Amino acid sequence: MSILDQDIMYLPGMGPRRKDIFNKELDIHTWGDLLEYYPYKYVDRSRIYTIDELRGDMPFVQIKGRILSYEEFAMGARKKRIVAHFSDGHGVVDLVWFNGKKYIYDSYKVGTEYIVFGRPTIYGGRFQFTHPDIDKADELVLSEMGMQPYYMTTEKMKNSGLQSRGVERVMKTLLDKIPSPMPETLPPFITGPLHLCSRDEAMRHVHYPHNPDEMQRARLRLKFEELFYVQLNILRYASDHRRKYKGYVFPHVGEQFNTFYKQHLPFQLTGAQKRVMHEIRADMKSGRQMNRLLQGDVGSGKTLVALMSMLIAIDNGFQAAIMAPTEILAEQHLQTIRDFLGDMPVRTELLTGVVKGKRREEVLKGLLSGEVNIVVGTHALIEDAVKFSQLGLAVIDEQHRFGVAQRAKLWSKNDNPPHVLVMTATPIPRTLAMTIYGDLDVSVIDELPPGRKPIQTIHKFDTQMTSLYQGIRQQIRLGRQVYIVYPLIKESEKIDLKNLEEGFEALREVFPEFRMSKVHGKMKAKEKEEEMQRFVSGETQILVATTVIEVGVNVPNASVMVILDAQRFGLSQLHQLRGRVGRGADQSYCILVTNYKLSEETRKRIDIMCQTNDGFEIAEADLKLRGPGDLEGTQQSGIAFDLKIADIARDGQIVQLARDEAQKIVDADPTCDSPEYSMLWNRLRELRKTNIDWAAIS
Repeated sequence: MSILDQDIMYLPGMGPRRKDIFNKELDIHTWGDLLEYYPYKYVDRSRIYTIDELRGDMPFVQIKGRILSYEEFAMGARKKRIVAHFSDGHGVVDLVWFNGKKYIYDSYKVGTEYIVFGRPTIYGGRFQFTHPDIDKADELVLSEMGMQPYYMTTEKMKNSGLQSRGVERVMKTLLDKIPSPMPETLPPFITGPLHLCSRDEAMRHVHYPHNPDEMQRARLRLKFEELFYVQLNILRYASDHRRKYKGYVFPHVGEQFNTFYKQHLPFQLTGAQKRVMHEIRADMKSGRQMNRLLQGDVGSGKTLVALMSMLIAIDNGFQAAIMAPTEILAEQHLQTIRDFLGDMPVRTELLTGVVKGKRREEVLKGLLSGEVNIVVGTHALIEDAVKFSQLGLAVIDEQHRFGVAQRAKLWSKNDNPPHVLVMTATPIPRTLAMTIYGDLDVSVIDELPPGRKPIQTIHKFDTQMTSLYQGIRQQIRLGRQVYIVYPLIKESEKIDLKNLEEGFEALREVFPEFRMSKVHGKMKAKEKEEEMQRFVSGETQILVATTVIEVGVNVPNASVMVILDAQRFGLSQLHQLRGRVGRGADQSYCILVTNYKLSEETRKRIDIMCQTNDGFEIAEADLKLRGPGDLEGTQQSGIAFDLKIADIARDGQIVQLARDEAQKIVDADPTCDSPEYSMLWNRLRELRKTNIDWAAIS
């Protein structure tokens, strides 16, 4: 057993109570766990300032001097403010406490030299330090202090004397107990060329750096290592998958594809669509199973690319399936595909919960005989009764809405798994895609088809509703349709539902001359579909809804999206909702309505939405604001973001570097049995035994 596997119980000064708190509050059980509890920030304690150098906007600083005298000021019946006047010969500052009178007088004596550490603020024209850290000057060796680490702590920890300073002392004891050098976890052929410091140096300096350079070097090494093993695991899995599953070879681009391309293509393909088609084509004739993620903003032409890929499968004697998360989206895909194909002899059918009886039997029979070339459906496609003659391509739309098991079930319809094209209109930053969808090849459509006008996004306050209603009226009179979205958030569903119901009634009074539909998640599926259909057909002009319309409503005539209480939505969700408009040739508008009281982060979100329509830019900003764990789709993907020091949002370059190095290893040793790389595979096995869930999604 390694020394790092020892229970923290055996650390001097720990004791059963503290051990229990570390176990329950931080899930720290061993010396190794504790070692990986990294500081979240550092304060430079290598320099002493003089009082005349202090400024009001400074962070934490330290000064050295003596207490000249004390004063007390009454603060109500039984409270007092204790003030010590402190001087270093260059000026005077006040040290202030609001409790602990006996402790202060016992601990800090007039005339003794102290080092005071804290954040200087100005009060009554004089600098003061409130509840500062104070040490005797002769007991503090500044050259050893360097950068002081700060550790996250919980309320229970603080109540047990485990504030940041308490954790720091425990960490110092731990590092003194671990013999140097600690075992290495990366071989020299990786650390050497990348100029990474040793693991021992990194671990000691991440907790106790003498200067910022030492701290940065330590953090770089540990971030790289963490991300390297995540990527190595994903790429090893992808490599195994490719070796294990040979893909169907589609050598021809035949009659159906060529007829469609020459006679039915609705518009010239964009450069991005052509590039993606080349990538898909190369996969399909390579002899390995395609596993490709197709990312593209709403309206970028993903369905057209998917259809052309399906025609390649048909030209090679295979069938294709497209699975969508909702019935309405499946129906829209079917309609879009049929419109694209026109009179071409390609049989396309729908298979959802609403397809019943004789019709259903006909579709199932056609799939089994091979007469049905393309089937569009919901999760009904994965039912046991659905059998294919020869499924060659499975397209999965809005993939984060399906669980891993559901997708796998679709693939197991054949002896050999079909090629897989996963589509999403939720743009995912590249570094995140590399980690969540690391075993998929990523294609991006980053151009909109010609003729689309960018959506204008406008921020309005809820005091400006009258002018907003005027604008809506004007648009409807021009023949357009309007979405009005209310937030619906789980914690307060009842309140929000009431808001939507009351809002709907109020809007009917505001717009008595127009017809309205209403849709929310509590409605029965059939009722919801009917209301949606009324809007899609143009029978109603205004659709009042919750976020259930976020995915899968295609109404080219709708040109206005009003999002009420926009401060309650995340960036990606706002972007998805905005994507419901701007689908026709008319100028479209997205109106974000908020109250005046906005936090700094909310203001940033609203500003980003008004400044750009670029989904990838928005996704990057969202990742930075919210962190990866909160982004839609990451929870369902099977990736647990249990990263202790790396940050996917901010460490994009390190993610790329780690991936490149991991790829070299997998290419050099695909079967994981070369002695040269045994250190890496053994370390990966150790990490996989821990509670970090690094399962790849496919």
